[in-house]
Amino acid sequence: MLVTKKSTLTGKVHTMDLDITQEQLDRFEKRKDTGEYVQTIFPNLPKEHREFILSGITPSEWESIFGNE
Repeated sequence: MLVTKKSTLTGKVHTMDLDITQEQLDRFEKRKDTGEYVQTIFPNLPKEHREFILSGITPSEWESIFGNE
């Protein structure tokens, strides 16, 4: 599924094709009410992709700003 987010670091808009469903995305949108963790909603995604969903920061953008650590 294509997900488009605005980076909280740079303000740039990025789109990533992620292996998620609309149901998962709907659960993510309701997480403030349910208290559900992003790791629980998207257990199949690597942490870099979960970070993109949370903040709009792509893995390459993160690496260019913070390095590999």
